[in-house]
Amino acid sequence: MHNILMTIFLIVCVILIACVMMQPAKNDNDAMSALTGGAGDLFSRKKARGFEAVMQIVTTILGAVFFILALALVYISAH
Repeated sequence: MHNILMTIFLIVCVILIACVMMQPAKNDNDAMSALTGGAGDLFSRKKARGFEAVMQIVTTILGAVFFILALALVYISAH
């Protein structure tokens, strides 16, 4: 059982890393936002749509599966 969970855990780890790397950057740290106090960011924040929304959902689900598998592995290792 431990080997099966460890294999699934490693697969989820690799997929989770790929999903996080595929997400676009959300911040534009440039000199102008530092000078203006970030006032330009007021209207630039939009709800994620399309690919970004799907990637956020997949990343959240994989993060939860990662956490549950980690707890299961600790429980099995202790007993």
